[in-house]
Amino acid sequence: MPAQSMDQLVSLCKRRGFIFQTNEIYGGLQGVYDYGPLGVELKENLKKAWWTTMVYSRDDVEGLDASILTNKKVLKYSGHEETFTDPLVDCKDCKNRMRADHIKDSKCSHCGSINLTEPRPFNLMFKTNIGPVSDDESYAYLRPETAQQIFTNFKNVIDSTSKTIPFGIAQIGKAFRNEITPRNFIFRVREFEQMELEFFVKKGEDESWHEYWIEERVSWWEQQGVEKDRIEILRVPKEELSHYSKATVDLMYKFPHGVEELEGIANRTDFDLGSHSKNQQDLNITTEVINNKDSNAKLAVQNLESKEWEVPYVIEPSAGVDRGVLAVLNEAYKEESLENNKSRVVLALKPHLSPIKAAVIPIKKNNPTIVDFSKEIKDKLQKLGLGRVVLENTGNIGKSYRKHDEIGTPICITIDFDTIEDETVTVRDRDSMKQNRIKTEDLEGLLRSLLQQ
Repeated sequence: MPAQSMDQLVSLCKRRGFIFQTNEIYGGLQGVYDYGPLGVELKENLKKAWWTTMVYSRDDVEGLDASILTNKKVLKYSGHEETFTDPLVDCKDCKNRMRADHIKDSKCSHCGSINLTEPRPFNLMFKTNIGPVSDDESYAYLRPETAQQIFTNFKNVIDSTSKTIPFGIAQIGKAFRNEITPRNFIFRVREFEQMELEFFVKKGEDESWHEYWIEERVSWWEQQGVEKDRIEILRVPKEELSHYSKATVDLMYKFPHGVEELEGIANRTDFDLGSHSKNQQDLNITTEVINNKDSNAKLAVQNLESKEWEVPYVIEPSAGVDRGVLAVLNEAYKEESLENNKSRVVLALKPHLSPIKAAVIPIKKNNPTIVDFSKEIKDKLQKLGLGRVVLENTGNIGKSYRKHDEIGTPICITIDFDTIEDETVTVRDRDSMKQNRIKTEDLEGLLRSLLQQ
């Protein structure tokens, strides 16, 4: 059974070095978090799994790593300057600020007052000055999403790779939103990472591709250990769609704090490329866009038969890395009862996501022969390039096992006196707690097969 409360996950994350409040020694910074020694490994493993599936395993997707600083014109023509807002409400009594759509019973969440202001739009984007002069013109934005930099690089990618429709551009990167009320640990924060794919298709083929990517993304989350029956496919009602969206599906997941969006898969039509393209009047754009007077590129492809220029439709699977980390942590968290009224916390992560793939444990921490042999095995396994392998030289086997159960290490390898004599080791499985004796020469094969699960 997954975690029963967010407190369980928060406690585990701080205790074992997954996630910390940023600048905690100075009281922290609301809505911003740091990934610790284990958290950074888990996060990178999740991103690697996404990148492998989206880019390495496909011939119709290319990767991109675009800048965070964004020209203000990009976000003008994308509509973000005018519409990227949340409804802001102030409490007139305690001065607390809240999102209007998060208020319960028309009362302030801090003091309970009903003396509230009328909602007003609050733009979520962060501005920053560029260059030595600070004025109203010398500014850029920290990107609020990774998508726009993909759209503005559409022509560059096509010209440099000779890709043809359908194809996609994938990107993982930081984004920034000045959330009014960051909440629920790393679920809603001001600095976060996105895993986004913009998949460009022909008009008329967009609906079938949309359904294709919905199935693909649900399957991928299953491969990361998220149970399918805990994912709800929510088709956003027409009246709630963004103005550019033909259809949007949200993958809703049961987080400890409630059911909320894990990933969105949107049919964004031709809005995005159409918004950033020159010569818009010649492109038969189907959606309403801002008249673009600044772009110097035609973001369209030529139909080889009709010779007409066509703006591709875009299917966008977009997932938050941080929400993904929270979901896999939640799914993996288990509290188990053992014999003699004992219990253990185990993080049953998929091995490919585990921060540490194997722990090598000398049975005697002060025995040079055993410790040196342990270091040799650790170094050999580390050089395989399969992920992080650690030497756990504490001298307490039981505590070492419990620690590595709690942080999700799939196997522990114990080096004892018999190892020196016959080059065999004890391998303990995290999930079953079963122990087997195997030859040291078989460790590589065991670890490789484990990580394929």
